[in-house]
Amino acid sequence: MKVYIVLLAILGLAAVKGIENRETKHVDKDFLAKQKFLLEIVYRIEDPLVFDEYIKLGQSFEFNTDDYNFPQYDSEFMEKYYKAYNYGITLPKREFFGALNYDHFEEMYGLFQFFYYAKNWEIFQRNVCWARLYANEGIFAQALTLAIMHRDDFKGLVLPAIYEIFPQYFFNSKFIYEAEKFDFDVWSNYIMYEKQYKDFLYKDYAKYFKEYKNHYNYFYTKDWKMWQWWKLMGLAEYGYPEERFIMRDNSHLFLKDSKYADMMKDVKMFYMPVDYTRDIYFYNKESELSYFTEDVEWNAFWYYFNLQYAPFMNSEMFALNKARRGGEYFYFVIRQKLARYYLERLSHGFGEIPEFYFFKEIKHGYDPQLISYNGVGYSYRKNYYEFESYGNFEYLYKVLGFFKRIDNILNQGYFVLSDGTKLDMRKPEAIEYLGDIMQGNVESYDKYFATFWYMYAHMYFGNVDHKSDHVYPHVFLNYETMARDPFFYMFYKTITNVFNEFYGHIKPYSYKELYLPGVTIENVQISDLVTYFDLVDFDVTNLLNGKTTFMDGTFVWNQTLLARQGRLNHKNFKFDFTIKSDKHQKVVIRAFLGPKYDEFGRVISLKANRHNFIAIDSFYYELNAGVNHIQRSSKEFYWTADDRLTYTELYKYVMSAYNGDFKYPIDFIESRCRFPDRLIIPKGWAKGMPMQFFFFVYPYTASYESTEDYSYTCSGEYFINNINEMAFGFPLDREINEYEFFVPNMYFKDVKIYHKDNFDKYYGNKYDKFGAFDYNYYYNY
Repeated sequence: MKVYIVLLAILGLAAVKGIENRETKHVDKDFLAKQKFLLEIVYRIEDPLVFDEYIKLGQSFEFNTDDYNFPQYDSEFMEKYYKAYNYGITLPKREFFGALNYDHFEEMYGLFQFFYYAKNWEIFQRNVCWARLYANEGIFAQALTLAIMHRDDFKGLVLPAIYEIFPQYFFNSKFIYEAEKFDFDVWSNYIMYEKQYKDFLYKDYAKYFKEYKNHYNYFYTKDWKMWQWWKLMGLAEYGYPEERFIMRDNSHLFLKDSKYADMMKDVKMFYMPVDYTRDIYFYNKESELSYFTEDVEWNAFWYYFNLQYAPFMNSEMFALNKARRGGEYFYFVIRQKLARYYLERLSHGFGEIPEFYFFKEIKHGYDPQLISYNGVGYSYRKNYYEFESYGNFEYLYKVLGFFKRIDNILNQGYFVLSDGTKLDMRKPEAIEYLGDIMQGNVESYDKYFATFWYMYAHMYFGNVDHKSDHVYPHVFLNYETMARDPFFYMFYKTITNVFNEFYGHIKPYSYKELYLPGVTIENVQISDLVTYFDLVDFDVTNLLNGKTTFMDGTFVWNQTLLARQGRLNHKNFKFDFTIKSDKHQKVVIRAFLGPKYDEFGRVISLKANRHNFIAIDSFYYELNAGVNHIQRSSKEFYWTADDRLTYTELYKYVMSAYNGDFKYPIDFIESRCRFPDRLIIPKGWAKGMPMQFFFFVYPYTASYESTEDYSYTCSGEYFINNINEMAFGFPLDREINEYEFFVPNMYFKDVKIYHKDNFDKYYGNKYDKFGAFDYNYYYNY
């Protein structure tokens, strides 16, 4: 392990400046005090608050309308929440919170207003402490996250990732149970015992291996199961991270930093392996994709997107109007998510995402193997499940009525408002109207018709009644859990089908609209596309039990628990563009990735295939007259993020800066809203999976130019790449006329995606250091 770290330090796998010395703004102590507070207030969020200062501050709470800056008409939910609190009828602590259960939503929105409209930090902090003492944990966490994301005066401040606040929503129940009863002192003794046992075991195996090389199946390990991959790899059931090494892609950047080593030296670390197979038999063939659908960051991305573009938030009121936050973007992100899921299905030889019909059985069931923070397990769905046999049929009929009305609107070609105004639904810009309706957001022209259908649908599928006092956990009731279920993609495909019907009435782009005179993409060279599985450590310290440590009244973060999990990743890849231009001009270059063949090996026509392309990059460039050579790395893609610091590391950095030992950059933490870089491309095949890239160059216009750096915040202006006013997904957003579509300023490139099994050697007789994990694959990638 020491050799590995030295190699990283010498080779410098990333050409970066020192963390502290980057050319960026640094925050002041007031900012650090605020950041310190936010990290501490959600520490062990399920336990009673233990910080005396915050307890006293929360107990001093009084409701005075002069403390808030809210529009007079928008205080309804706040006042309703406070009235319910006084009567003792808010959702109690330890009860499951479902964000898409209407009654729970009302409480969350009311509490959010206490945070969002607070006139200053002091009032905000007091309100947060009060809510931490008395509010339901789930409601508190979501309301606080919304406030931090949307208040302009909080830019740069962050909470821990949602999977660090509530690991229960991301890791299986077996792991959660084990982690919650974890004790450092007990297990440190256990590890010593395990090592003695393993040393004996592996020595004995080495001898057996030489004598009976062809009889590998006779190898025996106490209590070993096939899903316990970590035992064959030399990783213990519980263990110390070697050399205080937290596994992730960019660990080398911090391991080279002496201040990082000094900050982390007194932290006791343990890791516990957890598997995507959920330690059970495959429920059905869809379970093969669990490594993807249950990926921690795949699900966190959907959570943060839905909070950033929450349907109940008014664009003007919450400063979202510049971000084109409306329904068009809602459709685009869903389409991206479905296309990415379809590419992963193709990696396994699966076909199209199955269609969903309300009165037809769902062939593939799903058992999430999750447990809520209140100890209640999540509902599961059997194979060949029939929705019409269960649930609140009032909600079902509302949803069916909604889809019927939408179908009528699209067929007649216009939408009639309450005042008699007709909106033309045959114009491309009408996608915004349709998107607002489908999202059910407050921008919709007909709020009564559209606002609640989306919530009704999720309550129906979650089998809840919003009037019930208690709600049983269900994945469809929260954004961070719903995309784990294969049914999610079936239902959301139904939503995109509405948009497809809309585009069936929109004229395809003509050759003239797509052609950029004088520009030709002559070639694009693409480096090897290689995927692999690696290991990553997620911080689950919030699951720890035991007494919180204080020294001289100061909180001491002296222990960390990590969830070590396999995940899909890929090697960095590069584009080398050769673009010819007849003059100097400003352009936008877009890159898309899509399939070449369907599951049967048949070429998919471009007209049918446009839905399956994902937009992976879009960037501004100034072409010179003549031949231009442009290089672009996958690490530069505007909407993706590398691995982030863990909760523990972030707190240590904040405290180091607070004590004057470190200069904390304003953009130190990448936006929580960005898509994980490692999931851009699908798994592929060992022999190479055929795919294709599509590149398109078109004129740049400055009307949507954004100059501020939003890389560290979830601001709407950052999250959408505001290069110009062209449609999201342009030019693949509309139906394609193949006689008009192909122009010199676009380019298709056939590629193959290769999958390399990093851990194959552990499962056969290929590894001569059996029982010791090989960290060199981090060096290789």
